[in-house]
Amino acid sequence: MKISADFTMIPDVFAKQAGPEYQAAGVPVVSFPFYVDDVAPEAQYLHWTFTDPDSIPVCGFEWIHWTVANLPIAALMYDFNDSHALQIPPDFSRQMVAMIPEALQGRTSQASPFVGGTDPAATMRYNGPQPPDKDHDYYLHVYATKKPLAGLNGGFWMNELVHALRDANAAGDVPDQDAIFLTGKA
Repeated sequence: MKISADFTMIPDVFAKQAGPEYQAAGVPVVSFPFYVDDVAPEAQYLHWTFTDPDSIPVCGFEWIHWTVANLPIAALMYDFNDSHALQIPPDFSRQMVAMIPEALQGRTSQASPFVGGTDPAATMRYNGPQPPDKDHDYYLHVYATKKPLAGLNGGFWMNELVHALRDANAAGDVPDQDAIFLTGKA
């Protein structure tokens, strides 16, 4: 598998400088597009985490910006004339619920009791980069499995996703994964 995007610096519309029409509860909520190429042929489902390791010195933990589980690869649009046949489109986080209801999104760090967010548009979907101190490097890690991950429901926590991936891996069901870093402007 190979994960890529058309940028290395996350464009403003998906991050801190997003206009008010692209925000909920003061948080950017329009997810960025990316490509998933060369997926193992036996893979049927995608799962991912999008986190900010550079937030640790700022808030004491790695900020969770977006988690997705059990996205059927067959439900995504393919363009076999495109060099990137499999694309996660812009604003997928807000559209996914209607487009692919069997796929799940987890909670972001905005849902933490220490932060106090309550708007599901910011706490259970994409939560765009807003680095307060300097540019941050964000980590997008995508996994592929043959079967959906067991035991997850909408609004899962990232640790539940990690445990489900560990269990799938132990059963020989994580045939593919890749990750990239993208930069968010302060």
